[in-house]
Amino acid sequence: MNHGLLRTVVLLLGLVLVGSVMWEPTQFADAIGGFNFVRAVLLIWGCCAAMVYGVGFVPIKWYWQLFFTPYLSSAVVITFIVLRFM
Repeated sequence: MNHGLLRTVVLLLGLVLVGSVMWEPTQFADAIGGFNFVRAVLLIWGCCAAMVYGVGFVPIKWYWQLFFTPYLSSAVVITFIVLRFM
């Protein structure tokens, strides 16, 4: 997963998601069907994991590598972006 283009795409997707939330939070919440505990945690985790992977940081411990995996976080970020712009 150490590809520059993939890192750039994941970083840009994370920035788009963060920008969408920060620009107009109530409109974002309405677009995704409202905030609840699970959606809020997934949103924060997806953004953080996308940024960690996007800037090139590689955690040393295996459990942090598993926690910040770009496979799941990219899917979560893409899902929120699709929900927002559909």
